[in-house]
Amino acid sequence: MGAVRRSAQHVACSSEVLTWPARMPETHIGDITRVIQLAIAPVFLLTAVGTIIGVLSNRLARVVDRTRALENQLAQLAHGDLAKAHAELEVLARRMRLVYLAIGLSVVCAIFVGLLIVFAFFGAFLSVDLARLVGLLFIAAMLGFIASLSVFLREIFLAVTSARDAIHSHDPAPEQRSEACPPAASAGVGSAADRG
Repeated sequence: MGAVRRSAQHVACSSEVLTWPARMPETHIGDITRVIQLAIAPVFLLTAVGTIIGVLSNRLARVVDRTRALENQLAQLAHGDLAKAHAELEVLARRMRLVYLAIGLSVVCAIFVGLLIVFAFFGAFLSVDLARLVGLLFIAAMLGFIASLSVFLREIFLAVTSARDAIHSHDPAPEQRSEACPPAASAGVGSAADRG
């Protein structure tokens, strides 16, 4: 009876030894699948950051082209136009610094998102709890993203303000406009008085 019990225990232990390695890969694959599902949101964030970097690169290229065009025209400008050109060059330099800073912050955000995905997979492969590190990386990535958008908005405000000032500087004064084009109502009244 004891021999039968020992043989049954031996068979049960051997079956556990045989089935335990078969169950382990399934759990491991399940963890990796869960990490892949959780990594979808950071991948979408990377797509958004890449789009913003592309927009910022285009704006930087336009600022650089405008700066080069103005620098080539400086020798041909008169004294009054030369002062306006230098003022515009100062605004363009400020815009260039802001766009450069926004691109740098976006790149830092993308690096943090990439590290977040890497450490999430390391935690799944090595069975190490890296949840706090992953959370800190996500917070840092979002702070970089917010800072980049804020600097980008500041650059847009600067561009719109400089363009509005340029438009107002080219417009004639209200007195000159009234002298050049008298109002139609006063012209009509004058003609009626002449006819009377």
